[in-house]
Amino acid sequence: MKTGLVLEGGAMRGIYTAGVLDVLMEQNIHVDGVIGVSAGAIHGCSYVSGQHGRSIRYYLKYGRNWRFMSFRSLLLTGNLVNTRFCYHDIPDRLDPFDHIAFQASPIDFYVTCTNVKTGQAEYFLCKDMMRQIDYVRASASMPFVSKKVWINHTPYLDGGVADSIPLKAFQKLGYERNIVVLTQVDGYQKKPSRNQHVPMYHRYPQFQKAILHRPQKYNLSLEQIKKAEEAGNTLVIRPSRDLHIHRMEKDLRKVRAMYMLGRHDAKENLSRIRSFLRV
Repeated sequence: MKTGLVLEGGAMRGIYTAGVLDVLMEQNIHVDGVIGVSAGAIHGCSYVSGQHGRSIRYYLKYGRNWRFMSFRSLLLTGNLVNTRFCYHDIPDRLDPFDHIAFQASPIDFYVTCTNVKTGQAEYFLCKDMMRQIDYVRASASMPFVSKKVWINHTPYLDGGVADSIPLKAFQKLGYERNIVVLTQVDGYQKKPSRNQHVPMYHRYPQFQKAILHRPQKYNLSLEQIKKAEEAGNTLVIRPSRDLHIHRMEKDLRKVRAMYMLGRHDAKENLSRIRSFLRV
């Protein structure tokens, strides 16, 4: 029976997930596969490569740099998150990603992206981050503040638009027992969109629909996760308290606190995690 990690996104809230993953690495707790969405994919690949502490290290070091995430970057490049800085300068030079360890890892790594033409989620198995980094970039490219990422003549954006928490998809891929790491507190529900028109994507009506229906799909995913928990094949780790961290948080004290909360919650659940995975 294959075990998996399902990692929600949430921009800067996703640093919570990095805290959880660092504790799993410290405890030598491994799974057969990981599927990440947006920030979940960004932090998930460092878990697969075994790079403990990497995410919080570069978040704290570069989080206030305008090229990391800012409206200045959006104005100058068309992307809120600077492509050159975040997907090349950091992993290639400033805080190198361990490509050799990633490729050698027995853990399969999947990235969730939304096909802009169809409005549907697609799940890509990534074996080589040097050649497939654009899948992670697409998954983390939020609509309205990011350019479309073209891969094989197809435009992609934020995986969370079509499937924010891809537990069901991962189960279909053969991962029967999963730990789901959420970045919102228990009881959270996504509110319906106030704006019923998305003129920016008028050429992509299916993507428009996906954006408008995102709250309903997200809340439905939470219902499915709850049922999976009750069935005993899913374990959920979520923030034990609301730190009110913004998606574009620049207060590094809050960023660190969110990371530490992830560590705390993972440690509190270690016995449950070991029992669930039978390790």
